[in-house]
Amino acid sequence: MNEACHIMADGEILNAQKTEYPLYEAVLYGDKVLTAKFSKRLSCAIKHLPLRVVFRYEYDTTKALEAGVSKDPTLVLDGEIFLEGLVSAEEITQAFEKLLQK
Repeated sequence: MNEACHIMADGEILNAQKTEYPLYEAVLYGDKVLTAKFSKRLSCAIKHLPLRVVFRYEYDTTKALEAGVSKDPTLVLDGEIFLEGLVSAEEITQAFEKLLQK
């Protein structure tokens, strides 16, 4: 499944075929409804960027707290809190564009 604007599957790699792109590890913490909404926005917002993201969900509140997560949903990228709350697709795109500029 690599359609535009879809709820990403646990373990899915966005832009998997673009092996020349850097690979980031993302964990989306939160409840199933909000994480599904966030993942759909994420797939729309960054599919055009030169990066790959391997994607995982974590619904366990204890694990979220251990990771320092305090908002639902929260995207943790390569072990660091990256985006908190149900942000817009535009905010997601901007955050990843900034990341790629580093």
